[in-house]
Amino acid sequence: MIKDIPLATYFRPKTLAEFVGQEKIINEKSWLYQAIKNDQVPSLIFWGPPGSGKTTLAFIIAKETKAEFVELFATSSGVKDLKTIVERAKESKRLKIKTILFIDEIHRWNKAQQDALLPQVENGTIILIGATTENPSFAINGALLSRSKIVVLETLNAADLVLIVTRTAKELKAKINAESAGLIAKFANGDARKALNILESAIEADAKITPALIKDIINKPNLLYDKNGEEHYNLISALHKSMRGGHADAALYYMVRMVEAGEDPLYIARRLIRFASEDIGLANNSALMLATAAYEACHKTGLPECAVNLAHCVVYLAKSPKSVVVYLGSERVFQEVRESGNLPVPLHLRNAPTKFMKDLGYSEGYKYTPLEDDSGQEYLPDKLKGKKFLF
Repeated sequence: MIKDIPLATYFRPKTLAEFVGQEKIINEKSWLYQAIKNDQVPSLIFWGPPGSGKTTLAFIIAKETKAEFVELFATSSGVKDLKTIVERAKESKRLKIKTILFIDEIHRWNKAQQDALLPQVENGTIILIGATTENPSFAINGALLSRSKIVVLETLNAADLVLIVTRTAKELKAKINAESAGLIAKFANGDARKALNILESAIEADAKITPALIKDIINKPNLLYDKNGEEHYNLISALHKSMRGGHADAALYYMVRMVEAGEDPLYIARRLIRFASEDIGLANNSALMLATAAYEACHKTGLPECAVNLAHCVVYLAKSPKSVVVYLGSERVFQEVRESGNLPVPLHLRNAPTKFMKDLGYSEGYKYTPLEDDSGQEYLPDKLKGKKFLF
C-alpha cells in the first residue's frame, strides 16, 4: 500500500513507548524492560501466537540497545546463512557493536541447525532472539533453551487492536469510527498483523471506513470464529459426534471449518487422539497410532500441509468400528478410586527386595503366571475383591 510495503511493516513501532500490548512483560518494573534499558539483554525465546508482536519487540530491542538487527526465516534459511551472519557479527563485535539475530519460526530448524547456534550464543558473538508459536520445551533443543530466557507473549486483546487500528488510520488520514475499529479487532482475533491487513484493504476500497465495508471485505463467516467462544466448542462437539456416528462427510466438513477459521491444527489433532481411545478403543487399536502420527505430522509440517493429514485421520476415525469398553471402564475406576481412596495393595502382589519385607509377608504366595496356574489369585485390594469395571 505504501511503497509496496504492508502496513504492518511500514507502521511497525520503533520504540518501547510506541509498542502496544504485552503489559505483563513490558512495563517499567518488568525484568525485560529493565534489561533493555540497562543494555543487558540475554538471548531470548519469544513464545506467542501469530501477530502478538514477537518480531516487532525483537526489532525494538535491537534499536533501543543500538545493536545490529539481522533477521532470518527458519523456513528458508539454514547453517550456511548462519555462518555468513556470524562472520559479519565477529567483525561488528571487534568494533564494539552487538548483533541481535532474530530467527522467526525457530522451531522449524532441526537439531543440527539449532546446535550450530550454541557456540555463537555462548561466546557472545550473537544475541539470539528466536520466535516460535510452539511450546519451546518441545520445539527448542534443551542445550539452546538452557542458554536463553523464555518470554511468553499473549494474544492481543480487543483494546490493543483498536488502538493499533485507530492510530494507523489516523497516520493515513483515513476516517474510522469506534464501531468499525472494534469490528476489525473482533475479526482479527488477537492478531495485529491481520487487523492491519483488514484496515489496509478497507482504506484501498474507501477512505471512509464503515462497519458495512469491513463486513464486505471479510465476507467470510468463519472469521467470526472465536477460539475461546461458543462456536469453537460447537464445532469441536459436532466433529466429535459426527465421527462417533460414523458420518465421515460431516466430520470432514467440521474439521475443515475449524482449519479455515484459524484453529490450531495441534488442538484438533489432540482431540483426535482422545477420540481414538474414548470412542474406538479396543475395536481398532490402529486408530490411536494413526491419530498420534497425525499429531506428529501437524507438529512437523504445520498448515497448510498438515490439513490433509488431519483429513486422513478424521475420515479413518469416522469409518472405524467403535468400542467404549475402555473409556467407560476407566471412568468407573476413577470414580471408585475417588470414593474408596488408597486401599492397600494385597501383600502377595508387593515386591520384597529386603528380608524385612519378606518377614512381613510381602510377595508371599504370589503365583508366577508364566509357570503357575493363577486362577485363584486375587489382584484387586480386598475390599474390591471380585469387582468388575470392564463390561
